[in-house]
Amino acid sequence: MTATPKIVSREEWLDARRALLAREKEHTRARDALSAARRALPWVRVDKRYVFHGAAGEETLADLFARRGQLVVSHFMFDPSWDAGCKSCSFWADGYDGIDVHLAYRDTSFVVVSRGPYEKLAAYQRRMGWRFKWVSSLASDFNYDFQVSFTPEAVAEKRTAYNYGSFDAPGCEMPGISAFARGPDGAVFHTYSCYGRGIDAMNVAYQYLDITAKGRDEGDDAMGWLRRHDEYAPAAPR
Repeated sequence: MTATPKIVSREEWLDARRALLAREKEHTRARDALSAARRALPWVRVDKRYVFHGAAGEETLADLFARRGQLVVSHFMFDPSWDAGCKSCSFWADGYDGIDVHLAYRDTSFVVVSRGPYEKLAAYQRRMGWRFKWVSSLASDFNYDFQVSFTPEAVAEKRTAYNYGSFDAPGCEMPGISAFARGPDGAVFHTYSCYGRGIDAMNVAYQYLDITAKGRDEGDDAMGWLRRHDEYAPAAPR
């Protein structure tokens, strides 16, 4: 917050707040319509066999549904050469850790997928204290096919595709979220994916910051302030 805030009476504040509420309600109705359009998207059958490795051993994409009708995958950036996951993806993970029990009661499984080997994922998960299911896609083309991982050659030649367009990727890993559905015969379908700012709404901390006077307060160095939750100083800065 750079400008000096305008100080008003409670009555004046209520007038301004009611005016903003009208805009918020308009936004809510537009968001509901957008959500309906998202649900109405056509499906694409996934015939390719993807293999994942995790605590349960080898699993296919169909196995990740855990007999439920829907599956949400968080594409967490963790290159096989790294020893720690992306700090931004870790920021998102702090917000969604624990939601799987609620999603399960809406016929939806939630799984985090990364290209790093499972041993590294498990070690980092223990460090962070997370509880969600996390599996490695290192043995398959899953990350490449869903445009969240790129070969070093593609990055160097600036021929990566991300968020449904060409993109000069800064590295071999990018974040995203994908949704899948399972048909009555067990067939798996891809129903939705979002990337970039599309995953913004899934960050709980940002949604809280967005209702404060200072907002995200990041300036030009977006997320430059961010640390993994065990890397901050013992007390928040004053």
